[in-house]
Amino acid sequence: WARLRRDRTAAASLAVLAAVALFAVLAPLWARLTGHPYAATFPGTGLDAYGRPRGPGREFWLGADQLGRDVLVRAAYGARVSLAVGILAALLAAAAGTAAGTLAGFAGGAVDAVLSRLMDLTLALPYLLVAITLATTFRITSAGPSVVMTVLVIAFFSIAACGRVVRGQVLSLKRREFVEASRALGASNARIIVEDVLPNLAAQVTALTSLMVPASIAFEATLSFLGAGVRPPVPSWGSMLGEGGEVLRTAWWLAAVPGALLLLTTLSFNLLGDAVRDALDPRGDRPRRG
Repeated sequence: WARLRRDRTAAASLAVLAAVALFAVLAPLWARLTGHPYAATFPGTGLDAYGRPRGPGREFWLGADQLGRDVLVRAAYGARVSLAVGILAALLAAAAGTAAGTLAGFAGGAVDAVLSRLMDLTLALPYLLVAITLATTFRITSAGPSVVMTVLVIAFFSIAACGRVVRGQVLSLKRREFVEASRALGASNARIIVEDVLPNLAAQVTALTSLMVPASIAFEATLSFLGAGVRPPVPSWGSMLGEGGEVLRTAWWLAAVPGALLLLTTLSFNLLGDAVRDALDPRGDRPRRG
């Protein structure tokens, strides 16, 4: 904590992420202040006489889109989707990856061989094509919200990467003296994992999770950009980028607003993840100054 709180890059990243989170939490307030629900269209005021989106102004603070919807309100609700998907997918992948990696590394033998090959197979898949297929299939066949399906698809492709890292750490930990001492004292394998192995994985898993969040946010934006993410009319930064790209020359704000938010959020999470990793490194003795 002493290293992290003195890191100016981490402080700036936390400030940006807090601002984005507040922007998302206040999404209903933006809709109330502007009088523009995120799915409502206002062709009379949001489009000009030629049917083109109006730019930023008094009526639409960050402009309107092709249907006359408020870009500010949609970006705020899109922040909710992106942050929820990114954080939930990263936490789910970290939990499942830690369980799989710990089991593979500690059990060894056939269990390790099977789990390791499954993780290798997952990493070898063309994840974007498979993710689009899975997400599209779930959207068609599932009656549940597509946000949940998007979280599950993204987490599925993140489990293997986390599991491989955890497996390597467990292989090293299970040969350490304190593990051998616990085994000599008659401790069961389950107790050794819970009391000796998992606490020593906490730092690595925490840093890894913080770095998986921006990857999950970018993954969700990619799926939504390609039309395989959250179900319309729920806004997403990725779907807003896809819609804005069609009229980029005449309505630059449609892509600029979600693009800037996506860039700031993922960059801040990456910088914060690097700072957390450095702060948790027992070999580090001096905090970074930014």
